[in-house]
Amino acid sequence: MLKLLVFTLVGVGAQLVDGALGMAFGVTATTLLVFSGVGPAHASAAVHFAEVGTTLASGVSHWRFRNIDWKLVLKLGVPGAVGAFAGATILSSLSTESAVPVTSTILLAIGIYVLLRFSIRPPEVTSARTSPHTAKFLSPLGLFGGFIDASGGGGWGPITTSTLLSRGKTAPRTVIGSVSASEFLVSAAASVGFLLGLGSDFFDNLLIIAGLALGGVIAAPIAAWLVSRISATLLGTAVGGIIVITNAQKLLSNADIGGAPAAAVYVVLTAAWFALLSVAWRRSRLTAAEAAGEFTDAPPIEAAPADVDPSAPLAGTEGDRSSR
Repeated sequence: MLKLLVFTLVGVGAQLVDGALGMAFGVTATTLLVFSGVGPAHASAAVHFAEVGTTLASGVSHWRFRNIDWKLVLKLGVPGAVGAFAGATILSSLSTESAVPVTSTILLAIGIYVLLRFSIRPPEVTSARTSPHTAKFLSPLGLFGGFIDASGGGGWGPITTSTLLSRGKTAPRTVIGSVSASEFLVSAAASVGFLLGLGSDFFDNLLIIAGLALGGVIAAPIAAWLVSRISATLLGTAVGGIIVITNAQKLLSNADIGGAPAAAVYVVLTAAWFALLSVAWRRSRLTAAEAAGEFTDAPPIEAAPADVDPSAPLAGTEGDRSSR
């Protein structure tokens, strides 16, 4: 019962992040599971199996709201599924001792990417409802994103969504909807890879899967409220810092580095994190002020007097000059 509670809390935390940012369920859940003592392969397998259901529901929802470009889904999702299957197979073949530094290094890199992505260069905005990107660009992106997602326990959203948004050629709603729909293919392929790689050990993850799913259901409405209260810039920076520090601790512990050297690393990482949080906070305040200024700076529109004939020429017009 206690383990189910722990995994449920992990699901709550991961869903709060994913619901507010539109990404990072996998990287957050895997980081928390590995930190709580679950092996990297089992953590990634449980996360991806749980995501099969959540991504399917998410894809259907985005389809109903017309947020999906199906050409983008296929060009990105099919190579992503191939990469995810390969990543799951490789991770399943590694021992726990070997997998921890590999997974933690990948998660650390993704955490740094998320941290810098939201604090230094937030995604651009465009209104195009279809993607102009070709398979030549999307296939390598999907293949790489799928491999990192399965082998590192997460990263599909941070890699693909952030890359497509940074290109500034497709509407954010279309990017998020299409990436979410394509993630179903990635999660399903990764689950098959883990099932073949782990064999009967795969079914040891049922309690973890149940906890993640339960936590996700509980946190979904809270995440919807959270996204309306906290800017994505600030929240993404906060989550990126947590991922970086947590996985740095795992790497230092695995390398038997402690004492003053480890403390120095933590001080540097924490100082850099708080500095970027300050940048993100100022950026979010500026964005909010600019948004408010769009409505407060415009002069009020006055209604025309009731006794004015709307068909009469305005002052200064040709009709007015000819009557003089």
